Amino acid sequence: MTPRFLLVFLVPSCFQVLFAQSLPTNGLDIERFIEERFAFQDEDIPYEDLYESLLQVHLNPLDLQVVSAEELRSLHILSPLQVETFMTYRTEFGPLLSTYELQAIPEWDLKTIESILPFVQLNSSQTLPGVAGLKRIRTAENAYFILRQRRVWQTRKGFSPPDTLPGGALSNRYLGDPNDVYVRLRLQQPGDFSLGLTADKDAGEPFVWDGRTRRYGMDFLSFHYTLYNKGAMKMLTLGDYQFQFGQGLVFGAGFSVGKGSETVATVRRSSLGLRPYTSVLETGFFRGGAITYQKGNFEWTGMYSLAPRNASIQIFRDSLESSEGYLSSLVLSGYHRTESEIQKKAQAREQNIGTNIHYQSPKNNLQVGANFLHTRYSRPLIPRARVYNQFEFRGENNSIGSLYLSYNFANHYFFAESALSQSMGKGQVVGIMSSLSRQVDFSLVWRKFDRNFHSFYGNAFSEGSRPINEEGFYLGLSYKPFRKITWSAYYDHFSFPWMRFRMYAPSSGSEWLSRFTYTPNKQLAFFFQWREESKSRNLLSDEQSDNQYLLAEGKRKNFVWNMSYQPNQWWQAKTRLQHSSYQINGTKTRGFAIFQDLTGSVGDWKFSGRISLFDTDDFENRQYLFEKNVLWAFSVPNFYGQGMRCYLLAQYKINNQLTCWARWAKTTYTNREGIGSGLQEIPGNEVTETTFQLRYQFNR
Repeated sequence: MTPRFLLVFLVPSCFQVLFAQSLPTNGLDIERFIEERFAFQDEDIPYEDLYESLLQVHLNPLDLQVVSAEELRSLHILSPLQVETFMTYRTEFGPLLSTYELQAIPEWDLKTIESILPFVQLNSSQTLPGVAGLKRIRTAENAYFILRQRRVWQTRKGFSPPDTLPGGALSNRYLGDPNDVYVRLRLQQPGDFSLGLTADKDAGEPFVWDGRTRRYGMDFLSFHYTLYNKGAMKMLTLGDYQFQFGQGLVFGAGFSVGKGSETVATVRRSSLGLRPYTSVLETGFFRGGAITYQKGNFEWTGMYSLAPRNASIQIFRDSLESSEGYLSSLVLSGYHRTESEIQKKAQAREQNIGTNIHYQSPKNNLQVGANFLHTRYSRPLIPRARVYNQFEFRGENNSIGSLYLSYNFANHYFFAESALSQSMGKGQVVGIMSSLSRQVDFSLVWRKFDRNFHSFYGNAFSEGSRPINEEGFYLGLSYKPFRKITWSAYYDHFSFPWMRFRMYAPSSGSEWLSRFTYTPNKQLAFFFQWREESKSRNLLSDEQSDNQYLLAEGKRKNFVWNMSYQPNQWWQAKTRLQHSSYQINGTKTRGFAIFQDLTGSVGDWKFSGRISLFDTDDFENRQYLFEKNVLWAFSVPNFYGQGMRCYLLAQYKINNQLTCWARWAKTTYTNREGIGSGLQEIPGNEVTETTFQLRYQFNR
């Protein structure tokens, strides 16, 4: 018997023992996965797009027999050493015979394997040979329909009867009902085709058919049809789509984490190329057509997009008798609940023409590429002049291009991208990830974005939510002295050469994080995390002088203690304590939150629940808490003031095709008699919401 077959014969037996008391290896707890990679929560993070990207990979796992090193890195799970050892193992021994064989790969420990199994598979069925036309679509491997409804049961001011204003006019109110409704249809055969339709209506939006305002039943509709691997054509997409190339200076869609408790593997972006857009965020995607051709080691991608954009229109002062006007702002909220919000819907047309050329060396250790994107608006975009936005984009046209490369040498991975926008503003990202030993991984990233660098679809590694007006240097480290202990940390220093919102002077800042994880056994895990951030901002108006804006350094501190206990595969408990403080101009405020989670399963039922308490002095100390939700929905609420939050989530698998979810959540405040403001205001101190969802899976 050869050593390879002896190894594969012995490893499954050992591996089954190791997994005997673990959760099912094909399951995915997305909330847990994201929490492990986010050190803290922030309102600037596009959680929904992140959540969507993860589920897309989960539903279309990477085939370990053909997966590239770049695709493995894109999961942000493996260290450079682990990627290198996998590729070397597969080259030396050939195709894997079983997922149990992953334990035989050097440097792949049990935790790594448990983390990656929901995103990989062996020998995926790429096509349906001999099946054509509609039958090919009807027999798709991954086909499902989802219907979801969510509602807040207290009456917000926007749903109350309108008041009569002086002169007889009625006050502003929402035009629709208080239900959120979400519909999704997906038919997909991995490696062959994907067909999808997503529709969404937010609370307060009316269900109407009005072509003038581009409302066709649901307020937002998204559609795509994608073909894969048809000869030299690697991919063709019609409808809504996104791009991910280089380090995100031009095209930056997809799963991009940035700074978090995973301090090494998440600092770079992956060149995954063209992908369908399936989220309900009403911005950040293209609408039209795109195609990717492959010849040898070269790929060429071209795209055209003509998409409506929500915008506020103003009339030029010298043309009151004409319809000429300009866009004073692009509206990104996606809400169309009132007459004024509906008037801004699809008021602008955004045309994009772009291309990418990508080269990958035969040994897959070198990637070189170029991006170009030209954007044209139907009217000039002229934001209202502010003291801090003098270098923001103004006009109808913007062009941006970039060059990028990545190079892998042994356990060291180098990446870089440099871009130039039409305004002659530059953007650069340069970094390295390296495994110095079996115990030590580190990362370095330097970035610089000019104050007049304009990238509408960029999502590069940065402190701000956009790559503009910033320079910074990041150092990340991960150290595993023993199998049960991990220490990770990062330090980031950044500066803003020009003014920003709430920073009316050039400024700088820094932040660092340290996280210690201890796993004494498979059932129990602890982590302690400390983060500090120093960043300047304007003083309040009554603290300013008469002739200049004054800044003060604000220092934010966060501490998290977490314990997870999983005695068997049927239930798990988690306890967490969070504390924060914020100090500026001699004033210090604090906040804390504590919660207890319990998750279990009995037969075809799955349950999850939480009770949490919070107490904060002000909004600066608001506490973000990831919560479990129904499939394809995310929940990251933040709380400030004093109160209690609890929720219950139940999932029941009726049969192989039909699954249902129900969720109830309630927040009770002890220090207020009104919640929210404006049309979102709720009288009283309680908010109760429910969510119901049905999923029907075809071909099961």
